[in-house]
Amino acid sequence: MFPKETYIQRREKLKKTVGSGIILLLGNNESPMNFTDNTFHFRQDSSFLYFFGLNLPNLVGILDCDSGEEFIFGNDYTVIDFVWMGPQPTIAAQASQVGIFKTGTTSQLLEKLNKESKGKRIIHFLPPYRPENKLKLFQWLRILPEEQQREVSIDLIKGIINQRNYKSDAEIIEITKAINTSVAMHKLAMRLAKPNISEAQIAAAVQNIAKAAGGHLSFPVIATTNGEVLHNHHYGNILKNGDLFLLDAGAETAMGYSGDLSSTIPVSGKFTSRQKEIYSICLESHNTAIEMLRPGIPFKEVHFGAARVIVNGLKDLGIMKGNVEDAITNGAHALFFPCGVGHMMGLDVHDMEDLGEVYVGYDGEPKSTQFGLKSLRLGRKLEPGFVITIEPGIYFIPELINQWKSSKINSDYINFTKLEAYRSFGGLRNEEDLLITEKGYKLLGNPKPKKIAEVETEWAKGL
Repeated sequence: MFPKETYIQRREKLKKTVGSGIILLLGNNESPMNFTDNTFHFRQDSSFLYFFGLNLPNLVGILDCDSGEEFIFGNDYTVIDFVWMGPQPTIAAQASQVGIFKTGTTSQLLEKLNKESKGKRIIHFLPPYRPENKLKLFQWLRILPEEQQREVSIDLIKGIINQRNYKSDAEIIEITKAINTSVAMHKLAMRLAKPNISEAQIAAAVQNIAKAAGGHLSFPVIATTNGEVLHNHHYGNILKNGDLFLLDAGAETAMGYSGDLSSTIPVSGKFTSRQKEIYSICLESHNTAIEMLRPGIPFKEVHFGAARVIVNGLKDLGIMKGNVEDAITNGAHALFFPCGVGHMMGLDVHDMEDLGEVYVGYDGEPKSTQFGLKSLRLGRKLEPGFVITIEPGIYFIPELINQWKSSKINSDYINFTKLEAYRSFGGLRNEEDLLITEKGYKLLGNPKPKKIAEVETEWAKGL
């Protein structure tokens, strides 16, 4: 937890930004796996965590923009709870740690919301992403779940984004801590990725590092020899000679801040000549995107810069053809690069995605609907204080190749005959996390092996 003054200042700024009415911030509940008392790992709502700092279930925060009053509501644990959990501090005691001295029970929360609703006061709330919070909004405010998205407070969304987008020095320390743990996870994977090892063994090993550091994973581990499946959470394969193993994994600190890295590792210890060709193109794309980073540049341009390197590289191999700029304009590169080059990162691995990409990543401007480009989560101009990922990839997805070939999609720019030889190649990517500074950028955390020689050297340490 940060010093209580941090949370007080954050809440004061938010109240001034929103201006009037009641701000209702819902914490998360425990989420059962298969029965009530057997729950998933609890993760607090990130915006609640940002403004209230309490990583506990079943809490609700209220900020009164007019009176300035601040409340936390929740029910204290009972002696019966202590049997299973040990003694627990009261809601009042915990709230005082973040500078809030007005607390109440859930019943008192309902009374307050009913009173404010009858008084015709505006109640600002965020888009709910959990079913139980949708039910709460229905029960408390009488807004049907299917209508809640239309009733959310755009003023509150924008106010929170305009605070959380700019990371403080204290937040950068936490993010760097998460990244350093993530680097350790990736180095271990490079040493473990040997023939006859299972994907599940590596996934378990890197998760242990995140747990041992006192935190958790920032998202489910992607550990796969099928790198062409971008978010592959199946761990059923056994690694074999000639495979490329892709790890996309990050740690989350105890305070909830994220790291997010990707690596591609040759299971044989050495990249084949074909693997080197594709990996080198992808790495050049990655490094080019990083060198473009600076305040004021639209991130969409960084995405196109990465795409340009990929198209030129694949042209050199005869896989793509035609005018490079026309190929990119028509989205031909998306056959091999169907995702975005990166995204915001912070308390969420895809920071504030629950608040809407159009506001977080595009500052209210509409997103593209073109295949590939529509998956770019961040397109706005970069500003000092933003923390972002850079993760271009090259993927050979047989089903997508079949569709484009049969429908002659972008056939002016793709040599489908040459492409056949790469059908079973798989996919690869590198990913790092960076801070936008006043003059450019800063790589956060310890450097991750990414050059061919660096990856092969790290692999050899596991012999």
